[in-house]
Amino acid sequence: MRFISDGMLGKLTRWLRMLGHDVHYYRAADDKKLIEIAKSEKRVLLTRDLELYQQAVRQGLESVFVEAEDESGKLADLANRFGFKLEVDLSVSRCPKCNATIRAVSKEVVVDQVPEATSTYYSDFWKCLGCGQVYWRGAHWKRIEKTLEEANSKLEPQ
Repeated sequence: MRFISDGMLGKLTRWLRMLGHDVHYYRAADDKKLIEIAKSEKRVLLTRDLELYQQAVRQGLESVFVEAEDESGKLADLANRFGFKLEVDLSVSRCPKCNATIRAVSKEVVVDQVPEATSTYYSDFWKCLGCGQVYWRGAHWKRIEKTLEEANSKLEPQ
């Protein structure tokens, strides 16, 4: 999926990117600019701004007014609407920070870029082809799995 999200959806943007979706995020763009970009790039507009949502719909743009308060609810709502899976597949994940693709790399390639303890305890690493950020399934991975588990429990039965 190709989305564009407004400044109120930074966390959701990162989640969607981890799930493999191409999401442009604009922290400070005005409504007109967001709609213009969404139209020209054929992206679904995600917003928590009711006025922006209504403007987009009036202009025939596919748009979602994101109502859920928690990330698992937001993810479940979008997965229900667009039919995507709520699981991280690192072969298609995108960088949560910059939206570029990430690729598996050997430990040797990143050993100087991660804490020593990390390179001692972890063997699998991924690196962003855009910003160079290095990722691994660290202690935070349990929280990621828990949020996705909660989101999956909120999915509508098929």
